[in-house]
Amino acid sequence: MSSLVIYFSRAGENYFGGELKNIERGNTEVIAEYIRELDGADLFKVEPAVEYPADYMKCIDVAKKEQQEDARPEIKETLDDIDAYDTIYIGFPNWWGTLPMVMFTQLEQLDFTGKTVKPFVTHEGSGFGSSQKDLDKLCAGGEIKKGLSIPGANVSAAKDTVKAWIDE
Repeated sequence: MSSLVIYFSRAGENYFGGELKNIERGNTEVIAEYIRELDGADLFKVEPAVEYPADYMKCIDVAKKEQQEDARPEIKETLDDIDAYDTIYIGFPNWWGTLPMVMFTQLEQLDFTGKTVKPFVTHEGSGFGSSQKDLDKLCAGGEIKKGLSIPGANVSAAKDTVKAWIDE
């Protein structure tokens, strides 16, 4: 049984427990790497063709505008199919209540029929927001399992939590 993590993560200036901090790796990427280590999953990082601004406030403005316009930002590389995998982990930060629009760009191009889908989100208090509803549409035909929600400030200590979730 093979698994794949499809994720988007953003390093740079991020919001942590009430303050802005610069991080070398995005929170979602940290969790994706735990999944690779614990489950042997392959990783596919969704990367926008045009990077989001490093400045946190500018980044969230761009993210909000993309969402309001229902945009599908271009991505550097597209994953064409997931046929070789049984389990697909989908990871993202909660941006304005759901997945970043670059994830829509990628996920809409895949057929999730017969796949087990395990979503995970990093956030600063908002959990999955309304992303579950969007995932139901984006991953139609897949069996969406209970997701894992981890506050960004807790990712470095979350490996055991991730393992328990993988094993569920």
